[in-house]
Formats: sequence, C-alpha cells, structure tokens
Amino acid sequence: MWGPGPPASGLTCQILPQSIGFHFVGQSLYRQMPTAYVTLQKFGCGCILRRVVLYLNEVTYLKHSRYHHFPFCSTLLSSLITDTPIHKQKQWFRETFDHLFAVANSAEAVEAGVHLVSGWQIFRSVPTEEVPFWADVVLGFRKMTEAELKKFPEHVFGQAFTTLKCEGSAYLPWLQKRVTESGGLIVTRRVEDLWELHPSFDIVVNCSGLGSRHLAGDLEIFPVRGQVLKVQAPWVKHFIRDGSGLTYVYPGAFNVTLGGCRQKGDWNLSPDAEMSRDILSRCCALEPSLQGAWDTQEKVGLRPFRAGVRLQTELLVRDGQRLPVVHHYGHGNGGYSMHWGTALEAARLLSECVQSLRTPASKSKL
Repeated sequence: MWGPGPPASGLTCQILPQSIGFHFVGQSLYRQMPTAYVTLQKFGCGCILRRVVLYLNEVTYLKHSRYHHFPFCSTLLSSLITDTPIHKQKQWFRETFDHLFAVANSAEAVEAGVHLVSGWQIFRSVPTEEVPFWADVVLGFRKMTEAELKKFPEHVFGQAFTTLKCEGSAYLPWLQKRVTESGGLIVTRRVEDLWELHPSFDIVVNCSGLGSRHLAGDLEIFPVRGQVLKVQAPWVKHFIRDGSGLTYVYPGAFNVTLGGCRQKGDWNLSPDAEMSRDILSRCCALEPSLQGAWDTQEKVGLRPFRAGVRLQTELLVRDGQRLPVVHHYGHGNGGYSMHWGTALEAARLLSECVQSLRTPASKSKL
C-alpha cells in the first residue's frame, strides 16, 4: 500500500533559547507515501498559545489540498461526522466560518481565495431535518420558495443561504505566505517513525492524515476517493448542491467545480473518464447551461476518513523515554469546513503539553 516516493515539504522556524520544541508532522504530497512534510517549531516563553494557534491552523492544514493536488475547493457546509457530538461539530464549523468570514471581509480576500457565495441545497424528498444544525451559522438561511424550486423540477424541497467559498489553490499558498512572513522556513524531510524526532523535539503534533496509517499505526483511517471537473462557465453565479452531497456545482473565482463521487478505500489518483462523463451529466441536469462550459480539467484526490476526527494527546513510551504526541487528523470531507475550529482545539491540547513539561511535578510523571 505504501511505496517509495519523493519527500514532502515542511516548515521550520527560528529556534529560541530556553524553549520547548514542537514538531508538526503533516500529510504527504505524494499519493500514499508515508512521507510527511515536517514542521519544526520552537517557541520561547512568550505568548505560546497565540503563536501555536497560528501554526496549527496555517501549517498543518497545508496537508489536505496539497495531498489532493489542489483539486478541491470548499463551499462551507458541515456534514455530519460519525462519533463526534453535534455540539462539537457546530463549534468547529462556527469558529471556522467566523475566521473565513473575517478573511472574506479583509483586503486580502482575493489573494486568499475566500469569498461569499449564495445558492441552493436541494432534495428529491423532504429531509428528516429541514433545518440543519449549521443553519444559524451560515447567512440568511431559509426554505426555498415554490418559484425557486421550479428551476429544479426533480426536487421537492430546498434550502437557500449564503456561505463562504474557499479556493484551496489560493488559500493554502496564502497561509504558507503568512507563515514564512512570520519567520518560517520550508524544509524537506522524510519521517518514517515519530521516534526519529526524539530527543530533538519535546512534543510532536501529528497531522499526517492518511499517513497516520503508517506513522501512528491507525488502521481506522482510510481514503475516500473524490473526482471533480474544473470548467469555465463564468455565467454560473450560484452554487447548487444535491442533498446527498454527491452532485454539486460550485462557482469560484477562477472556474466552476463540478462534482463528484465518494469511493471508499480507493487509492487511485488517475482520472476515470466514465466518472467524468457521469459527473458532467448529473451537473447538467441541475444546470443545463453547463453544456456550454469549456476548458474542462479532471482532478482527483483522497479524503482522509475515519469514524471521527482524531483530536487527542498520546504519550509514547520507549526504553524509559517519553514523547507526547498531539494527534490532529481524520477530517474526511470536512477539512475546510472545520479546519480553524479543530486547530484551535489542537492548540489547547498542545498548550496543556507545554504546561506539563514546564511543571517540575509533571515532568517527573512524564
């Protein structure tokens, strides 16, 4: 399942005296490789939590769309995650939405690839929950009118609202730029075992996604293959999403994304021509004008799925040596929708590890 491949990139920051070392391990850029892009981070005794939040959000989430070869963007909707309480999912979604809303209202919105977008989520039958848990997070949520539903004759119910669009091809380089402008330096390193980082680093933050099958021995995480089409159709201004989440039309700043599929356990990163034809057919059924789209590009990526996001601290012990690890991976198709919220929580876990290492009593226990 794992094969040889080129190393992925990571980040390192200036090393300060009398500091605690953090090592961030992220997802491979190269298919199923256990290679990780590596973040080497050491902070001094000042304002740790604030800076850790910056790096957890901005560095660790470079993994998702780079692993996907930048095929995916996200129109912020929150899908239910198994084994994760609804109130926690809503918290993560709200924190992420608030962050991206602030970016969309800033002078950097264009460079960051974040903007508001309005549209419809439509259903062939009335859903059990007509008002989803995230309805009061997005803007202007309401039931679609009969006049609006006439556009979709095969559907009987719909929701209209305004949300945020995040273009991975712009957002991730923008985050990386913020990191490097804060003193970060990109390095390349291959990590086969988390213990390679000991004793050089006191804490490891594992954000390796599918790479955690190898690095963390987590066989619960598996790929869900996705395929989309990127087309030029500048007249399409509103997003359309079938309630199943399998068919969608997401207009963006650079192109329109047409999707999609969810193929569990499939590691294949080559485009499937038959799937592309099926995607185009389904999307044209929702928006017939897409038959006039041009410059079609096929993109494929792997979503890192597991029963729930792994967001916890683990203490590794070997030969009397101890290595605290904060795990932060397994977001599936909710990476963009929840990334800021889960990173804030990972930062809190990391802060607890830092405080433990600085407390003599805790050090003796560790």
